[in-house]
Amino acid sequence: MGAIEVSYSEVADAQLDELEAGDDAQLYNDVLETCTRIGADPASAQSRSSAIQTEHGIRFSLAVRGHPSYKVFWSPDGPRIEAVFKYP
Repeated sequence: MGAIEVSYSEVADAQLDELEAGDDAQLYNDVLETCTRIGADPASAQSRSSAIQTEHGIRFSLAVRGHPSYKVFWSPDGPRIEAVFKYP
């Protein structure tokens, strides 16, 4: 089974641009790797994610390897990356 193309919300796209422009290239690369893992195997990513209920439906939260305080929030529709930020 091949990787599924992941889409990005405007919010996530802006957050990724901000991370790319920042001074922590490793964090940016690790966030991109997390997004790629979600697209490569959404079922596995879902099993490793926490789930939260939002007004827009279920969103999953997957910790970024090497940066556990950063989470990638995503929806299973697509899948789609919704946001990336520090989250307890």
